[in-house]
Amino acid sequence: MAEPQLDVKKPSGEYKQGSSNQQLPTDPGDHAKPDDTCLELVLKVRIQSHKENDFIEVELDRQELSYQNLLKVSCCELGINPEQVEKIRKLPNTLLRKDKDIRRLQDFQEVELILMKDGSSELREYTPSLLEKPCYNSNAAKMTY
Repeated sequence: MAEPQLDVKKPSGEYKQGSSNQQLPTDPGDHAKPDDTCLELVLKVRIQSHKENDFIEVELDRQELSYQNLLKVSCCELGINPEQVEKIRKLPNTLLRKDKDIRRLQDFQEVELILMKDGSSELREYTPSLLEKPCYNSNAAKMTY
């Protein structure tokens, strides 16, 4: 007499004889649309500033990665004019100069826009003179050698 065959689960989640044609349930997300993150490069961008150090995230189409596109999208998101940008820096200390540099960027890298010094008065940083600094010694400034 033959023993009845039972479907007994193995620890790995596979079934014994009699159920080898069955498949484990698939993830409901398997048939969803493709992940959009692989089509876009996400970068963290900010304007170089001593006061504000927050980044915003911008998305660039991976099919259109170029210096000009990065400049255009970043300036649009930050609300500045592209003519005000002097340089684009990948933090901590690498200047981005050409399309090839942009294509090497990876998701969530930090990029900083360096504005021209002679920009509008809104964008110009306030630098106090020596007289306005609290550590300035006016008596020492009057000394002659």
